[in-house]
Amino acid sequence: MKKPTGRRSALAALAAVAALVLTVTPASAVPSTVWTVTPSPALVAGTNSTNVAMSANVNAWNCAKSAFTATLHSATGNPAQVGTFGSFTFGTASTPCTGVLGPLSVTATTPWTFTAQDHTAATGVTKGYVDTIDLTVSGGSLSFRARGKASATYTNATGRLVIDGTAGQLLITQSTDGAVFPVGGSVIVKAAYQLKLAGGGAIATIVGTAP
Repeated sequence: MKKPTGRRSALAALAAVAALVLTVTPASAVPSTVWTVTPSPALVAGTNSTNVAMSANVNAWNCAKSAFTATLHSATGNPAQVGTFGSFTFGTASTPCTGVLGPLSVTATTPWTFTAQDHTAATGVTKGYVDTIDLTVSGGSLSFRARGKASATYTNATGRLVIDGTAGQLLITQSTDGAVFPVGGSVIVKAAYQLKLAGGGAIATIVGTAP
């Protein structure tokens, strides 16, 4: 009986190729170190496009209105600071932030910063975080202060800044009621803002490259 040597040879060749593929480590993407903002500096104003959602411990509250002013600018390094928030407001006198605890006052102590870490050219999305966040939340006899950062992305095509905080980034540092808002607890912030150049409807862009 004739042995299927051709088939065995083909299988052996495929096995050798598979082994070679498994042993080759794909090259990692080179991180961006040059960040080009257009125009630079860019004075921008941002307004929330959805309710700002915040939570701490088991308590949650929303802010229907929120706005900020900021300056975006070119930078180098990784991570690199490409933006500074000069003001940040949550709620208004007529439309305060509200939750299970009733109306809440949310006060931001600025400046905050926007730090870039990664840029995807195909989508025009810059990933990073909003840093040096300093928030004071109060309502009735309850009050706490939180400091830290929150993950964020900026999309060039839409001029949209999305804040997507996670546990452990923004922490309570002071509290009048440790049972409701324990010191060391996380404050989660989820928000989306539409950015426009001050005085016009144009959109600023952020591009990261690794020359």
